[in-house]
Amino acid sequence: MFIDHAAVYVEDLERGARFYEQYFDGVRGERYENPRTGFSSYFITFDGGNTRLEVMHNDAVARPVDRGARGYAHVAFNVGSRERVDELTAQLVADGYEKVSGPRVTGDGYYESCILDAEGNTVEITG
Repeated sequence: MFIDHAAVYVEDLERGARFYEQYFDGVRGERYENPRTGFSSYFITFDGGNTRLEVMHNDAVARPVDRGARGYAHVAFNVGSRERVDELTAQLVADGYEKVSGPRVTGDGYYESCILDAEGNTVEITG
């Protein structure tokens, strides 16, 4: 058994997909649209297709107001090393993305930082 994919709603589908391509080497699949429901999405694949994130949009879905609400909290990317965590975090901050925490060693031993993606969703970067 394995998790097939995680999904995140965004306000701007193109901007949301571009973020994960640019900073996490994702590869965007074909755009899916359902004109009847107003839903559209892309699957972004990582690690040669072993990991997928569905970036979704629907005008009927309200944007969450509080990041501390119940439900899924973040998506985490392991970038391979502490040095790469530092480099990518610095690059994202320089490009105008908000850093929430880190880089730091957490109580459970992870070396990580957390940033907000182009839509304000939390992305954890581990090494």
